Amino acid sequence: MSDTTPARVGVLGGGRMGGGIAHAFLLAGSDVTVVERDQDAADAARARIAHSIDRSIARGVDASAAELRSRLTVATDAAAFGLHGLVIEAVPEDLDLKLEALARVEAQLAADAVLASNTSSIPLAHLTETLERPERLLGLHFFNPVPASTLVEIVVGAETAAELPETARGWVRALGKTPITVRDSPGFASSRLGVAIALEAIRMVEDRVASAADIDLAMELGYKHPSGPLKTTDIVGLDVRLGIAEQLERDLGPRFAPPQLLRDMVAEGRIGRKAGRGFYEWNEET
Repeated sequence: MSDTTPARVGVLGGGRMGGGIAHAFLLAGSDVTVVERDQDAADAARARIAHSIDRSIARGVDASAAELRSRLTVATDAAAFGLHGLVIEAVPEDLDLKLEALARVEAQLAADAVLASNTSSIPLAHLTETLERPERLLGLHFFNPVPASTLVEIVVGAETAAELPETARGWVRALGKTPITVRDSPGFASSRLGVAIALEAIRMVEDRVASAADIDLAMELGYKHPSGPLKTTDIVGLDVRLGIAEQLERDLGPRFAPPQLLRDMVAEGRIGRKAGRGFYEWNEET
């Protein structure tokens, strides 16, 4: 089986994650349709993806910005997904929101189209509740920032059709990324491990064991992590980490209970790089 992406790929949600996913498939040669909730959000998504394309070309990607933009469609109605072979849901990590979004998209797809969720923690078993064809759903968990990340976690549900995981692995390889395949479980592999480390690092800051920078250096230099857990939390978003931790606490128990410091920082708007401050100060260049 050749490693190629579908000719037409849809992405529901054009935020940081959805825009990054759209960008990746555009670079791989797919025509991409992004659907947003309203025209203002659609305009913002188009500008975000165009900026991402320009940055990639500035960094040496051999492509034409005009040609890439010509293969991007941004719309406000899920009916635009009607002829797409793959649609990826990339809305915020909220179960009710995802259930509504997946059902709305499925109603527009051909019977053989694949529906994927970019969920980072919600089990697929929860997401199939409103679907007519749960065998066509799998998880495609991309990582932030999508253009720079080389990992995609493929999540296989109990009802996922047997041939889909291998097909999805081919798509991921065609994006120039590396797939791992995991069984459907709360937090899968990456979020469960990553959040566990991040929560303990936040507790260490809370207990004044060491500074955020020194805790990160301990993992970067001592364990060869490319980025420490607190810097990674800033990049992912403290609000995203909090949502995942709350989901894992519900599913797996109190060992994933979010530290009060994490709740306080989110309440104060210190949610990481996208807000300019979290455990670190950020600007456009960082």
